[in-house]
Amino acid sequence: MGVLNVTPDSFSDGGRYTSRDAALRQAERLLAEGAAIIDVGGESTRPGAEPVPEQEELDRVIPVVEALTRELDALVSVDTSTPAVIRESAAAGAGLINDVRSLRRPGALEAAAATGLPVCVMHMRGEPGDMQDDPRYDDVTAEVIAFLRERVEACVAAGIPRHQLLVDPGFGFAKTLEHNLRLLAELEALRVLELPMLVGLSRKGMIGKVLDRPVDERMPGSVAAAVLCVDRGASIVRAHDVKATLDGVRFAHAVNHYKKR
Repeated sequence: MGVLNVTPDSFSDGGRYTSRDAALRQAERLLAEGAAIIDVGGESTRPGAEPVPEQEELDRVIPVVEALTRELDALVSVDTSTPAVIRESAAAGAGLINDVRSLRRPGALEAAAATGLPVCVMHMRGEPGDMQDDPRYDDVTAEVIAFLRERVEACVAAGIPRHQLLVDPGFGFAKTLEHNLRLLAELEALRVLELPMLVGLSRKGMIGKVLDRPVDERMPGSVAAAVLCVDRGASIVRAHDVKATLDGVRFAHAVNHYKKR
């Protein structure tokens, strides 16, 4: 899954792809590097980020989704929590809803169910603006699993078929470095949910803290993290550096093919 932020303030590439043409060129590059899905986001969810007004998010996202599906025939995921954006993205041709808030905004569950699209629900406590203030867990892995199980049940109750759901443990969302590392070490435990797992660690702060690297020097750590996730059961890896990540993931798949079972 290649990342396409159409925001002015995302932590890694904010402001670079806010125009339709720039977004199209970046999507072309991601697809050429091997991305199977383009994940379009119009609201930054970096730590400390403020919510974006609905119309502003629509104006950022919908023209890009329309262009990607019409001109590139791309499979588009939309990274949004906003009911109107969920509905309009589906109408514009999106194929997946990827919500960091797990459809907890008022009306989001109903909007997602009405689209008939697959949905990825992610673990997060609080909001991006305050999620890193003082996150605490007795057992981060168990609590992430419990949260995701509850959200899956809520989605099914709202009419979203279970086979249309994916889960994301939410690396970097309401978690300290220790929480993130423990969750990655124990990621295989999420197999108990029996759903495809999407992960996103690309260029995140946990990699910067471990390796003491700025955002633009985190690709090697991001690739290593992606490989570790695939080895522990991840089905989709969300990445900025698609080519390098795909190489690492393909190599991990080749080795896993020969594992004794």
